[in-house]
Amino acid sequence: MSRYGFLVSPSHNRVYAQSAPALATAELQAFGETVIDGGVRDVEITEIGGVPYVTFTADPLSDTGIRLLSNLSSLYALFTVEGDLLRPVARKPLDLFGSDLLTIQKYAGKTNEDFTRMLVNVTALATDAPAGLLTGAMRLLDPMCGRGTTLNQAVMYGMDASGLDIDPKDFDAYSAFFRTWLKNSRLKHRAESGTVRRQKATLGRRLQVSLGASKELYREGRTIDVTVVNADTLRSGDFFRRGEFDLIVTDAPYGVQHGSRPHGGGNAGRLSRSPVDLLAAAVPVWAPLLRPGGALGISWNTLVGRREQLAEILAANGFTVRDSAAYQGFVHRVDQAINRDIIVARKD
Repeated sequence: MSRYGFLVSPSHNRVYAQSAPALATAELQAFGETVIDGGVRDVEITEIGGVPYVTFTADPLSDTGIRLLSNLSSLYALFTVEGDLLRPVARKPLDLFGSDLLTIQKYAGKTNEDFTRMLVNVTALATDAPAGLLTGAMRLLDPMCGRGTTLNQAVMYGMDASGLDIDPKDFDAYSAFFRTWLKNSRLKHRAESGTVRRQKATLGRRLQVSLGASKELYREGRTIDVTVVNADTLRSGDFFRRGEFDLIVTDAPYGVQHGSRPHGGGNAGRLSRSPVDLLAAAVPVWAPLLRPGGALGISWNTLVGRREQLAEILAANGFTVRDSAAYQGFVHRVDQAINRDIIVARKD
């Protein structure tokens, strides 16, 4: 057995930084339950030199184990713990692009990038093939994608990413940002945008991008495909195929700056402050788009919706909720009006 520890990454958000060590512990345990041979034990927060580390015991990590743990959302540096000494372990993260893809965008209500990575990670770990996280072969849908933080994280991992959002301003902002980022990064790509019509009816607008992590991969046709649609999430089935996705990952409206209209898009229907109403209407639409064995991960504000309510909705639509100690360890305070948690479930 070996003892390991990792330095928790500093965060630009003071409140999230306070929660980061506990969240890192839960995320590590989720990795240990699924993809780390022999699991992880004795996980605890240990202060070394006045700085918090997450320490744990495990069988000597293989190259695959190091590659997996290198993607922990709060991991800044990994070490083996040898008595009073820390021996660095070279990280091997999946990231294909520079961090500017995740950090350039600044706007009110943006989800912390570390939290988004954690949400993607723990959802991928809940699938029937969690090691697929290393291959980039997973396909992700964010059916309420806003300005695309989750989509950008998927692209960082080499995943095909699709999203919907009803707000035309968010669609335009993401389209402008992503096209500019592609040009500034000098990545080979093809980008097309236009209106989606069916039987002479306008369904929404769509941005489609194919990009290569390198010129060689682009020439070989080994591209990362990104599709974003400006439309109501309740019409997701009009734009995507049944069983098309391995992951559905999204932030439910927090009921503070964001409201939802579960009974129709645009200005139709009453404005709800609860994510429960929206999810009750949306999950039956999303579920057919996820392949059997795929997983759905949702973050939400516990002050406007109880975990039991979301679990009942998911169970009624053919999902099995992950309820281990790790998957119940993600609740944390964002501000006085938002207490955020994650619920993850696998499609039966």
